[in-house]
Amino acid sequence: MANSIAWLILLAFLIFVEMITLGLTTIWFAGGALVAFIVSLFYDNLLVEIILFLVISLVLLFFTRPFVKKYFNSTRTKTNFETVIGKEALVTSTIDNINATGSVTINGLEWTARSVNGEIIEKGTKVIVESISGVKLMVNIKKEG
Repeated sequence: MANSIAWLILLAFLIFVEMITLGLTTIWFAGGALVAFIVSLFYDNLLVEIILFLVISLVLLFFTRPFVKKYFNSTRTKTNFETVIGKEALVTSTIDNINATGSVTINGLEWTARSVNGEIIEKGTKVIVESISGVKLMVNIKKEG
């Protein structure tokens, strides 16, 4: 009976952690704890319960998590942040890191920009977005060819 209570407590804890984090990680171990709990009601063998817990948890984690994760976030749309890295932009005001000036237009939106290597980039130059630092795009001059 002690094993059953322990598995029930572990099950509740894992579900609680999943509700807080929504990381789709501990829920699979909760499934393993549920199976171990059910088995502990009929058989009093801790080794079998632990093996079932581990096997069921790992099977659920490795075989169902990718499928569920794909459909769990299927309606999620990318933000501007995720879509601009690696894209070409046009400098609309000279980029000068020392004077903290510069902006680019990308996808019809104007962003504050800074040069990755600190060079001054003149208005009208095509650049590639390398990364984002805060709310500023970090850019490099586009290499032709």
